[in-house]
Parts: sequence; structure tokens; C-alpha cells
Amino acid sequence: MAIADDPTGESPQGDRDYVQSLERGIAVLLAFDEEHPEPSLAELAQITGFSRPAVRRFLITLERMGYVRGSGGRWSLTPRVLAIGQHYTASHALIELAQPHLLHLAEETHESASLATLDGDDVVYVARVPVRRIMSINVSIGTRVPAYATSMGRVLLAWAPTEVVDSVLNRRPLRPITPRTVTDPSALRAELARVRSNGWSVVEEELEVGLLSASAPVRDRTGQVVAALASSTSAGRSSRGELERNVVPLLVETADRITADLGRR
Repeated sequence: MAIADDPTGESPQGDRDYVQSLERGIAVLLAFDEEHPEPSLAELAQITGFSRPAVRRFLITLERMGYVRGSGGRWSLTPRVLAIGQHYTASHALIELAQPHLLHLAEETHESASLATLDGDDVVYVARVPVRRIMSINVSIGTRVPAYATSMGRVLLAWAPTEVVDSVLNRRPLRPITPRTVTDPSALRAELARVRSNGWSVVEEELEVGLLSASAPVRDRTGQVVAALASSTSAGRSSRGELERNVVPLLVETADRITADLGRR
């Protein structure tokens, strides 16, 4: 459903501190994705629900800022958008501190090591040391995966506020990504309790058939869980039992080291 354009750029709720035009400009940027790498103005209007004149104004502004370019009626992002992610990385001490620990973990396990944070219903990869490709999806910095079906997501949800957990598990029906994906909210809440008790999470073939992953929490100086450290492998190279015996102790130890470094920082 289309959203009426407010020429003042203010929130329709009357919040003077809320700039609706900025929200809509970002929505136009986010409309560029794998399915729409070079959308037309009409396609962007359909995706965002904004009028064509409004989308055109946003595109012209973004073009003058250097974030998009237009050619032949189609629009595409420019490399300048990557600078936004670089600013995030540069401004977060966690990523800088975690990188050598991820590298050490990957060398010890001979498997990929990742760091992720929670954003809405998803976990977002913020740092990663790949060893070999084990997932059919393309995993890179900024990749988003459903929190409920991943070891990282369950670690982050296990220590998240109740309202955050309720939002992720109850806002909409959870879809089965593989035949083994747990989608029942009650079962997931029980699993989160086990994660809190164990201090780590292992998920087997719920995000992708053949994929096993283990995660442990990373905390800030106040003890709040701010990220999840993960090690991933395949069912062909390891089993859940082997992962728990051989990798989880290294994972927890590495997460504790990152926590200690973050506390000193």
C-alpha cells in the first residue's frame, strides 16, 4: 500500500525530532538488493510504496551525493555506499579487538569463524574469517540470517530482554528453512533456556542442510551480551558430538578473551 508523501518531511505522528524524509531516503537505498540490483524508478516506487515524484527526488539527491547513478532509466548503487559500512567497522572497537581472535580460532579449528550482532529479527555478520565455503548462501560482512534458526541468534536471544525475544518469536509465524528448523515458539524458548544454562549454543542443519554451527556470547564491561562468536562446519566433516567436545571449549575460551579485551578497552 502506498504511503502518502508529506512535503514537510515530518513524522505524521507529529514527532518534531523525527525526520520522515530521511527515513524514506534510506528506504530507497535499502530497496536495492540481490533481486533488484538495477531497478527502474517505477520499480522503486512499487517496492517502497512511495509516489514516483517522491522517489525521483530521493534518487536525484542520492545521485548528487554520489550514492547512486542512473543510466537508461535504470538505477544502481555506487561503491560510495561501502563507506557507510566502513564507518561502522572503524567506530566499533569490538570488531577491531575481535579480528585477531577470530583468526586464531579459525587456525585452531580449521573452520570459519564469525562474529555477529542482533538487528531486529536477524543476526548480522560484522566480522568473519572464512576458511572454506560451507554454506550455499554467500556469507560476507553485512549478511543477515534469521536469528531463530542459528546458533548465533540463539545466543543473542538467550540473554536479550523479554520484549526482544517476544518480538522475534511471536510477531509472525516462523518459517521452516530446512526440515529440521525449529519453528515452535515454546520449543525455542526452552532452547534459549538451555543456551543460558550451558553458556553456548549448537544448531544442526536448521539454517541449511549439512551445516553445523556453535556459538558463545561476547560481553561488554557491564556483562551485557553484545555479540555472538561462531564456528561453523559441515556434517560431512564433523558431528554435533564432536563439535561440542572439540570446538565448543575453544569457542567459549575465545569469546571470553574477546570479552576481557573489550573490558580493558
